[in-house]
Amino acid sequence: MKIEQIYTGCLAQGAYYIQSNGEAAIIDPLREVEPYLKRAEEDGVTIKYIFETHFHADFVSGHVTLSKATGAPIIYGPNANPSFDAIIAKDQEEFKLGDITFKVLHTPGHTMESTTFLLRDEKGKDYAIFSGDTLFLGDVGRPDLAQKAADMTKEDLAGILFDSLRNKIMPLNDDVIVYPAHGAGSACGKNMMKETVDTLGNQKKMNYALRADMTRQEFIDEVTDGLLPPPKYFPLNVKMNKEGYEDIGEVIKRGTTALSPDAFEVAANDTGAIVLDVRHQDLFIKGHVPRSIFIGLNGDFAPWVGALIADVQQPILLITPEGKEEETITRLSRVGFDNTLGFLKGGFEAWEQAGKDVDTIVSISAEKVEELTKNQQAAIFDVRKESEYKAEHLEGAENTPLDVLNQHLASLPTDNTFYVHCAGGYRSVIAASILKSRGFHNLVDIKGGFGALKNTGLKVTEYVCPSGSE
Repeated sequence: MKIEQIYTGCLAQGAYYIQSNGEAAIIDPLREVEPYLKRAEEDGVTIKYIFETHFHADFVSGHVTLSKATGAPIIYGPNANPSFDAIIAKDQEEFKLGDITFKVLHTPGHTMESTTFLLRDEKGKDYAIFSGDTLFLGDVGRPDLAQKAADMTKEDLAGILFDSLRNKIMPLNDDVIVYPAHGAGSACGKNMMKETVDTLGNQKKMNYALRADMTRQEFIDEVTDGLLPPPKYFPLNVKMNKEGYEDIGEVIKRGTTALSPDAFEVAANDTGAIVLDVRHQDLFIKGHVPRSIFIGLNGDFAPWVGALIADVQQPILLITPEGKEEETITRLSRVGFDNTLGFLKGGFEAWEQAGKDVDTIVSISAEKVEELTKNQQAAIFDVRKESEYKAEHLEGAENTPLDVLNQHLASLPTDNTFYVHCAGGYRSVIAASILKSRGFHNLVDIKGGFGALKNTGLKVTEYVCPSGSE
């Protein structure tokens, strides 16, 4: 038996490749399926099953493409009703894979079709659970993402999740290994550990939601407390996972259309496409296509695209580092953004050489900010999360979190210069690009963000330990 966790840090997502005696199963695959096909070929095994723990909201699974490529059936637990052919397994149903067995444990609560797959080894011993978004390390799946009946509240789903955990998962032996679908950084939970594998016994000790003396009402209150609104692209990803989607090969073929600067400009004007620049923020600051949006590949790229662009049908034109075109399109497709129309051939340098208009962002050091504020108060806007801001922030700075920046436009100065910062410089440049596209040209980015500001003599609020609700 071989179990491999294929973890994607940008999405904080874990897919799984399991093989036994010439057969393999994939659990919650990513959109691009070549890595799974290659592993199976190298190992000389046949992919027999594709298990889906639920209809994912934060990414588009590769289940449909992988099933077409291999002939392996897609398996969901009870209550799933996809638009494509799939096996809808019964609770407690078993599936043999080589010398091992998967047992279906229906664990609704995060969503009503959510299912945990219990793996039993060659001797029939309970060995591991693939818990999807039902059980994370340090947390459980948020109960407000499901496409549910109108009369079901998040509190109703939390109560159902309480029963699932107590009746199906907690009775298992402490030495059972927990393989979740997500880790720290995912918006599917609020308090996940940085580790991606643990034992159930340790989770019973460490995970607040698995306290043995916890009442049902306590569980409901704690699981639903502090939930932020889910990103707007989540329902659109659920729809794609439930109804199917275009083959990623076609998406990449269309997206890798190379466009000259003139053709790129015409396409942007004719289609209403967003020009998305994914280079490093330092390069974007020095020069970029006017009204383009920066979301760099070197950060949490896909989740920020999903949170800020939101509409997966939005046409997109790309400006990328040389050779990063296909990677960018692939990472966009992971969160359902398939409508990439092409990329700027030769990159931003070609745009400059063609004599096109260029824009820049003014960026100054934290020391310069300190100098400027000696005699007068500067308008400073902190685009970090509310939890980061509450923990510690620059005195006098206003919190305008990046993911809800559009809600704060009315509070921004329209004439006087204002300053924008995040933790280290990535998010503030995203914010600056969005604001400039909205007509704000009186902004200044603070290099190095809050980390740099703390090293100056500027006053910072007393540190307060974050509650973990974000």
